[in-house]
Amino acid sequence: MAESNPGLWPAISGLETVIPAERRIDGVAEVTFTSALSPLRGRKQTKLAYKDEVNVFRRTLLYAGPPNSARWYDVVGPGERAGARSLLYLRRREGVKTGAFRTFLTDELVPALVKKGALRELRTQVFMPWIERLWDTPNVAHDNPTDQQFHASLILGFADTDALRAFFGSGEIATLSGKLPDFVSAVHAYEVTEALTYVKDGKVLPHYQT
Repeated sequence: MAESNPGLWPAISGLETVIPAERRIDGVAEVTFTSALSPLRGRKQTKLAYKDEVNVFRRTLLYAGPPNSARWYDVVGPGERAGARSLLYLRRREGVKTGAFRTFLTDELVPALVKKGALRELRTQVFMPWIERLWDTPNVAHDNPTDQQFHASLILGFADTDALRAFFGSGEIATLSGKLPDFVSAVHAYEVTEALTYVKDGKVLPHYQT
């Protein structure tokens, strides 16, 4: 993530868009599995990471989604790649059921974002309830109070940084924001400075081999 990330989403009443400095995320390792059994094949690497986290991280949180909860949308033509990205985390408003939240995300929010025609990449994930013991690495903080937890994420890809800035500063986003407070209590929109692909089609890419 960018070192300075106050939040890209425009301010709106009833919605937390300013990213709290004490809970700001520095980076994310995103993994999409081909099947529910895939994590078992990486147990050796997971064991190494489990022991090593204390050497590089102060706090780590694991958000996981059940099978078919991650969606990769085909929003652009072949060969068009993202030159800039934003990562959005959404917090479901208290009292909103998971089904209604998911329906809003897939049937209203995603189509509204795609309609603008600025995206070159779009991926969404809806998370299971957060459970600390799923990734309880030793001597690393995993505190995640209920009122700070997230329930979905979106990755938005743009042609370049100028396109990203124009997207979040547009009148359409301001209009879309008016619908969010019915389902969402917080949207933290991060600017991503670098995105590296370490594994593709089940193969470890050369720059990740040691």
